[in-house]
Amino acid sequence: MSTYLNNIFNFSRSLPEPFDKIASKKIKIGSKYGTGTESTLCSTVIKAVHAVCACMNGSGEGAVGVIDHRTVAEYKSAMGPNAYHLVVYDSNSGSIMASVYDKDTEILENYLLNSSGRDGSAVMMAVMPVLMADSEFKEAFDAYYDQYISGYTDMAAATDHMAIMCDNAYRRVKDDTCDAHVKIAVDKSGNLMRVSQAQMDSGAFTPNSVIAGEFTIFATTGPATIKRASTFIEHSDFVNQYALNARTFSPTEQQLIPNLPEWYVIPEEVVDICKHAQSTTGTSMQMRNFLLRGPAGTGKTMGAKAIAAGLGLPYMKYTCSAGTEIFDFIGQIFPDADGASTGDAQLDAERAQLKAMGGINYANVAKLLNLPGLDDMDYDPAGVYKAITGTDNAAATAQDCMGIILDKVTNKVRELSKTDAAANNNGQSFTYVETDFLKALKNGYVVEIQEPTTIVQPGVLVGLNSLLEQTGSITLPTGEIIERHPDAVVVITTNISYEGCRGMNQSVLDRMSLVRDIELPTPEVMVERVMSVTGATDEYKVSQMVQVVNDMAEYCRKNSITDGSVGMRSLIDWVISSEITGDAYQSAMYTIISKATSDEIDREALIQTILEPIFPPKKKKKAA
Repeated sequence: MSTYLNNIFNFSRSLPEPFDKIASKKIKIGSKYGTGTESTLCSTVIKAVHAVCACMNGSGEGAVGVIDHRTVAEYKSAMGPNAYHLVVYDSNSGSIMASVYDKDTEILENYLLNSSGRDGSAVMMAVMPVLMADSEFKEAFDAYYDQYISGYTDMAAATDHMAIMCDNAYRRVKDDTCDAHVKIAVDKSGNLMRVSQAQMDSGAFTPNSVIAGEFTIFATTGPATIKRASTFIEHSDFVNQYALNARTFSPTEQQLIPNLPEWYVIPEEVVDICKHAQSTTGTSMQMRNFLLRGPAGTGKTMGAKAIAAGLGLPYMKYTCSAGTEIFDFIGQIFPDADGASTGDAQLDAERAQLKAMGGINYANVAKLLNLPGLDDMDYDPAGVYKAITGTDNAAATAQDCMGIILDKVTNKVRELSKTDAAANNNGQSFTYVETDFLKALKNGYVVEIQEPTTIVQPGVLVGLNSLLEQTGSITLPTGEIIERHPDAVVVITTNISYEGCRGMNQSVLDRMSLVRDIELPTPEVMVERVMSVTGATDEYKVSQMVQVVNDMAEYCRKNSITDGSVGMRSLIDWVISSEITGDAYQSAMYTIISKATSDEIDREALIQTILEPIFPPKKKKKAA
């Protein structure tokens, strides 16, 4: 028998009451899965059965429940007044997660099978719902429960019922050819994957139904059965199901409508945004501007693409940087007649000066005109307003100033781009290059603005406020007036925890119809996504890697380690690298540890505290 099974079915352990005084552990009765007519009482099974019975009649603390193919247990430990063993069991894979939890200190410790006071009873308690799916085990349990609550009026019958349960459980776990086999996959050393605080906080292990007892740690359930609605959404029930208006797109536009990969799990935040956009279509206050915030790797950009797929609209994006300027959003002007005269000596001189500065763009023209900067508009809009208009206006806003300055820059660009047709025999003046951002707003697409909080001048987005209005418009340097299409949807995605990110401008934030915070998906969803993306097939190993990444993210958050990033991208890189190297520990050094922080001491702490307990380094083979 495997070492890990010896840890659970250790028949040398002393039996608990009321079996501690019987003459022999060998009972002349067997389960239908046994080869003979004799069973051996097992302390671990007895304690697990007693824990469930105590929960059922209200005499003991703890609980056992079901999520889906997983079961969860809060097993009251005898090691302390508020000590519990927390277990999550996956009947599909046989994987087990467990931690020792102190309710007073809220501290989690690793659970090691076969150590003092951790004999696997909590594990067997979590497996109980699966064991009870078998008719023989369930009948024996029900009969034993009657003896338990009556004070064992027939000890011989109670012993027989318990013997059947012990043999039934042992045979079904041990024999993988058994029709009712119960799969349990545990490391030979007895180490179990840890249940983390982040997983509990996220509600990942909140049971759908309570078999016995009352959950107080995984959830606050009360003794009654609870149900939780599933949030899984089929792609066919989402893609193109939230169209705003009946439209026909060209073949080029059709290619811009995202196709969602099969592995993608549609977040409820995305569905909620699509519902709001569709439900408000045609009203005076259409919801068309949305903000998605969240840590790196939570799928914000994928969420923006999913919104476009749900609405059935083409998708475009613009990624901001520290040096992003207003003309990066609304377009650039490029004179066609290089060296041609404007017919005005001053304009010719200014154009030559701009050429030396790098060309005609917002920043250079603003410098040429000595216009106030965005910082000035943010901090003293009234002063800037007077400086550029000569008029007092105490109520002036940064947006008012930006609008006037844009007009001044636009007018100057037009002047600079003119040519003297008589002198040059050339009526063409300049070329205007339209951006994807304007193209999306003009044609009614979904456009994502990525990481606007990285922009050094946060007031840049203020210049777009007029376009963020539902009936907004903007005058281009060409003189063309661009009006926002009623179907145009703006999705801003940002991670304010990134190094170099700044606060979102309040006037822009105020124009967002919905602001949704996207957290990391549940560990189960992370495993599913990673396996689909990478092609990895070892679900247990990937689950362990997900736990490591989540625990690292939690550790970094609690210890204010902010100079790196730990998330889905790092996890995917780690899984791919591990498939190549065959060494999860070594691959972790260059995919998750190196990205988490540049501080050597912090990296060492992550390795020793989180990585090595689950993925220890491989021992080097001695030279022959």
